[in-house]
Amino acid sequence: MKLTYRFNKIVLSSLILCGILFIKNSYAETSVIVHPSNGNSLTAKAIQRIFLSKMKTFPDGDVILPIDQPLETDIRKNFIKVILKKRESQMSAYWASVVFTGKGLPPKQVEDGKSVKNLVAKNPNTIGYIDSSKVDDSVKVVHSF
Repeated sequence: MKLTYRFNKIVLSSLILCGILFIKNSYAETSVIVHPSNGNSLTAKAIQRIFLSKMKTFPDGDVILPIDQPLETDIRKNFIKVILKKRESQMSAYWASVVFTGKGLPPKQVEDGKSVKNLVAKNPNTIGYIDSSKVDDSVKVVHSF
């Protein structure tokens, strides 16, 4: 009986630790980034409007080119949930409607966060989002979540 109790306690402790590590890793901080020369400040609502093609210029009048991560990535799923405040299925329906009515196009999708950072670092009109641990001096953070 004592051996079973000790074994169960070890298993339970291990499961709790694994759960904590999983939660920590699955919710890494994300940074919305722009070119370092971009002097605009953006709220979460403005970022939402940009990535839903409702806001097409920065506050200073420059055209915005939003860059998106691949559909299947956790960072994009979290971006859709936290910033766009939608479910993935809602996003598909949203873009079908927006494209069909000619009101806009979805953001350019690239292969990964590294590609997002490289594009944003080279073009002052771009905006994207990456894992905060990947931020360096080549980009400027305008929002984190």
